[in-house]
Amino acid sequence: MKTGVSTASLFLRKNNEDALPLLNGLGVKTAEVFLTSFSEYGEAFAKLLASRKGDLSVNSVHILNTEFEPQFFNLHPRARADAYAWLEKVLDGANILGAKHYTFHGIARVKRASRSGEHDDIVRMIENFRPLISACENRGVRLCLENVEWATYNRAGLFSLLKNELPSLLGVLDIKQARISEYPYEAYIEDMGERLAYAHLSDIDEHGKIRLPGQGVFDFETLIKRLKDAGFDGALLIEVYTGDYGQESELKIACDFLDELLYKHGVLSK
Repeated sequence: MKTGVSTASLFLRKNNEDALPLLNGLGVKTAEVFLTSFSEYGEAFAKLLASRKGDLSVNSVHILNTEFEPQFFNLHPRARADAYAWLEKVLDGANILGAKHYTFHGIARVKRASRSGEHDDIVRMIENFRPLISACENRGVRLCLENVEWATYNRAGLFSLLKNELPSLLGVLDIKQARISEYPYEAYIEDMGERLAYAHLSDIDEHGKIRLPGQGVFDFETLIKRLKDAGFDGALLIEVYTGDYGQESELKIACDFLDELLYKHGVLSK
């Protein structure tokens, strides 16, 4: 396993073109690039990021998903076509940055009734995923569905309904979103199984406030043991919000904290 930081952790602190050199300068080895607007999709911006990332390895790209991801599931062909046009720009950027994964949320469960999943049309959902996965694979990028309380994968068990029909679909574990969904994170690990590609990590203090790993009370040692037992060997990416920590140097301290635990359990990648 290896550790890294999502540039989402620097949202409103640093734009991506400044976030990557900051992380590189701190000694962080791996990053996820959280692309935050339409102006950041495409070759031109990706080339700027590539020129400034230094030795950072980019594990994945992530977008502000509500901008177009829900339209992959829209019945209107024009809406879907526009979404695929923007996807091509995102994949262009991923290729330039060397990112092999696309962190995906999918639909936005805006209406309260949709949160239960009672009315989910799983057959239609699968059929909408097929061309989306193929479009990514044709560009050398794997689509990775993240558990998010308000999006497609909002409950443990849904991934199991999709994965048999979608053999190339991968998953992303988000610890804070598992907490919000009120499903134990281990249920998501079991659900994704060998398809779990990487994880988004955060800590939480005794008052329920999100913190950087090592600054709260979350049991990371047990998490690492469970990931190891599941055969996981991907990236553990720190993803917190801008107000969840003080100095930016604390991001590297959090990586070091996780690295020590990975080394202790014999799973730290060289």
